[in-house]
Amino acid sequence: MEEVCYTVAARATHEEKIQRSVFIGHAAPVATEDEARDFIAQIRREHATATHNCYAYALGTGAEPFLYHNDHGEPPGTAGRPILNAIRKTGLTNTVVVVTRYFGGKKLGVRGLIDAYHSVALQVLAKAGKAPIVPSFTLILTCDYAQLSPVNQVLHACQATTLETTYGQQVSLRLCIPEENREELTSALSRLAGVTWTQPGKN
Repeated sequence: MEEVCYTVAARATHEEKIQRSVFIGHAAPVATEDEARDFIAQIRREHATATHNCYAYALGTGAEPFLYHNDHGEPPGTAGRPILNAIRKTGLTNTVVVVTRYFGGKKLGVRGLIDAYHSVALQVLAKAGKAPIVPSFTLILTCDYAQLSPVNQVLHACQATTLETTYGQQVSLRLCIPEENREELTSALSRLAGVTWTQPGKN
């Protein structure tokens, strides 16, 4: 039986003041490096006037996940790595954490910075909660407009998530479906006329 991997259950933020500096932790579940970088870019836009926006993320459900961290101007090893260590300590993957710092005029020193970034990351991860990563696959489905209602009923029953919808001569849906519902979904779709699908590969 495969070991269950966990990500954060939801996006979360946590703010605290440490030695006059304001630290704000932001956590989010992500499936790809692009998603992680999009979230980091979003936080950096929202906190463009902050002194630092340090971050780390872990991706992948294999034995060796992909790990990345960035100190964003803080002394090397005092921000990104402590954030990453918090993600690893909580046993999470497919998770990104950004810790924003507004400098309050008092230097914390190397140990103080490491403790602050690690603590804030742990706090925001605790707020975000844990959720198991459900094995899933991606499907590209195309159907006539007349079939959209019965198709949606099947998708709902199989807990499919619509990632993208394209409207043309037909409707094209990019879907993410739990692996355990694969047979039920393909069996139900095969009974509907005017519906085709392809699988671009498991995600």
